[in-house]
Amino acid sequence: MTSATPSPSVGATPDTSHRPVRAGARQWAALGALTLAVTLLAVDGTVLALAMPALTADLGATSTEVLWIGDAYSFALAGLLISMGTLADRIGRKRLLLIGVAGFGSASLVAAFAPTAGWLIAARVLLGVAGATLMPSTLSIVRNVFTDPAQRTRAIAVWSAGASGGAALGPLVGGVLLEHYWWGSVFVINLPIMLLVLISVALLVPESRNPAAARFDLVSAVLSVAAIVPLVWAVKHTAKSGIDVAGLLAAALSVGAALVFVRRQRTLRTPLVDVTLFARPAFTGTILVSLITIFAFSGLLFFFSQYLQLVRGHSPLEAGLRELPATLASIAVVVVAVRIIARLGVGRALAAALLVAAAGLGVLAITEGAAGYAGLAAGLILVGLGIGMAFTASTDAILSAVPRERAGAASAISEMSYELGVALGIALLGTLHMALYRAGLPDLSGLTAPARAAVTDSLAAGTQALAGTGEQGAQVLAAARDAFAHGMQITSVIAAVLLAVSALIAWKVIPSGRRS
Repeated sequence: MTSATPSPSVGATPDTSHRPVRAGARQWAALGALTLAVTLLAVDGTVLALAMPALTADLGATSTEVLWIGDAYSFALAGLLISMGTLADRIGRKRLLLIGVAGFGSASLVAAFAPTAGWLIAARVLLGVAGATLMPSTLSIVRNVFTDPAQRTRAIAVWSAGASGGAALGPLVGGVLLEHYWWGSVFVINLPIMLLVLISVALLVPESRNPAAARFDLVSAVLSVAAIVPLVWAVKHTAKSGIDVAGLLAAALSVGAALVFVRRQRTLRTPLVDVTLFARPAFTGTILVSLITIFAFSGLLFFFSQYLQLVRGHSPLEAGLRELPATLASIAVVVVAVRIIARLGVGRALAAALLVAAAGLGVLAITEGAAGYAGLAAGLILVGLGIGMAFTASTDAILSAVPRERAGAASAISEMSYELGVALGIALLGTLHMALYRAGLPDLSGLTAPARAAVTDSLAAGTQALAGTGEQGAQVLAAARDAFAHGMQITSVIAAVLLAVSALIAWKVIPSGRRS
């Protein structure tokens, strides 16, 4: 998918002049199958948040293992997206999509019955590998099928609703399952959905490949992974343990691999990544905006579900239902996305969407320390509207910033920034929140050593350790909940500031030419 050689249109008559062709019923049905796959991937990225308290107790996971369970999936996915994009070009996007669907279902079964935290982390890595085979195909197919600008924007809005809505829908799905079943059910649910995706893709999505695709460059694939994964690990490690030799070595390895990777791409006739794309300010600016946006959104979402359960005292299902306003708002954006982008232009629409999401995070920061739900609901609606519109506008901007024949490369880079933002958001904002939580804890000297260690490790572990310990335990637990909520407020403010910075970048860098 990274070749500069034009690939044939999929599901429509090939059009060498690039004249827009209106999509028909079959193309829209194919979009439904692709969106279902993207939705499941997004749900899988966030559904585990509600299950964290239950699996922490069941598997005895430490706070470090909890973070790895959350972001190992995204690390593997981000590291392999570019390589899988090229492989899809070579063997066929539909074929790789079907292989990935089968692999994702198998890995879900392993995760569901993981006996230890280590096994679950390994299963999440396998899910990320399978997910990397799915992601690059979907958006590039959308770009080639929908050549009419207005139809393409609407199709991207539907695709984005699957991504943003799926991410927000994860907690609700998890809540319904955890209300009746054990934590592994959040993975078992993937199996029937993946079967439906498998059948739909096989029947509706036409095959697409680059007939002039070069031989798969294994050296570049290894270098791309070496440039991404060590960097993410170094940031995560440094945020938790401070600057040390291990973190510096990992960062140096990442920088060195990235330099070698870029130099190699410039010399290849058909590179794994067309690095000349980054010479386009609109493309580079949109990638940066997407990374910052997902960073702010995912880091907050990961801990918000725990906040609703551990601080507010809601059951998993109740917590999932209380996050529903964000889901519905992000999906509702599909109705108005085309009109807003046509009126404001992509750059201004993206900037406005990010400011709306930042305002929503500001409302959450205020109401997370107060009683009642109305304020939280209002904040979630604003966040859902802003993020849903931002997904659509940023994806449209990325694909519009490059020629149609480079849509594959643009799609892989766009999705890599998305997954990298998820991983970094959980790692950095999650680590920051844990530091704020521990800094706000009361004097724990009156507790036993195991209870003291549990409360310090996480609120989930502390809640379990202090259950039934009398008045003193109840007082410490109340103070720990206040510390957790205070950490959420500060983290929400930081996320809001990041979105405001993203809005400024979008306004200045991304073109806003209006469309008819």
